[in-house]
Amino acid sequence: MTKAQEIAYDLREQIQSGRLTPGEALPSESKMMGHYGYSRETIRAGVRLLIDEGLVVAGQGQGKYVREDYPPVVWNWTTLESRTRHANAVEGRTAGDQWASAITENGNAPRQEITVSIVVPPPHVRERLGLPEDGLAVARKRVRFIDNRPYALADSYFPQEIVVGTPLMEPRDVSAPGGILASVGLVQAKYVDEISVRMPTHQEAEQLGLPAATPVAEHTRTGYDADDRALRCMVTILPGDRHKILYEVSAD
Repeated sequence: MTKAQEIAYDLREQIQSGRLTPGEALPSESKMMGHYGYSRETIRAGVRLLIDEGLVVAGQGQGKYVREDYPPVVWNWTTLESRTRHANAVEGRTAGDQWASAITENGNAPRQEITVSIVVPPPHVRERLGLPEDGLAVARKRVRFIDNRPYALADSYFPQEIVVGTPLMEPRDVSAPGGILASVGLVQAKYVDEISVRMPTHQEAEQLGLPAATPVAEHTRTGYDADDRALRCMVTILPGDRHKILYEVSAD
């Protein structure tokens, strides 16, 4: 191993064994220089390896810290947004926004920051909604927090003409038995899901407070009515360090 790799190996072992705990500051560069007997630049090179791995994050000033753990949220997408489950919601347990309901059921506190605007949607969203090139969509963009920590981004797009005048235009949490769309006669009969894994954009990393080397899953769900007309396209950004996805699939 190079000297930098030797330093990274030792610090990595301390992190994985629990001698350095999540959120704890690494020893100062001066202390590590004395401990390892290497130059400041070599110490920095070793620590950079751990930053690139995502085990260490840079704090304010010159401080470096062990990356904090996020309790993972387990999503059962087999039942997420189930119209039956939504229609049979019990106030205080599974009522309202299904994401918030799932988080509450896990014993955590959900919160969303919501903005609503009329936009020219991104090309891949426009394609899924079947809009013309200059077609407009209503975008409900949400930053989702659990216990006041940012966990996900969820942007829902709707063809403008079908949701104008509905509660979906309101920049706040809205819900109805069976879902808002169903309450105004727009019933989603099926969903088509697409999942890709990539590195976050700069804006996504800032909104979610992502340390370096944190991949995200991009989940795109398009909802269709019984005539295969697209009613909604939701794009959710899920950081890989705080989410687990569960599916139940019939073998028939």
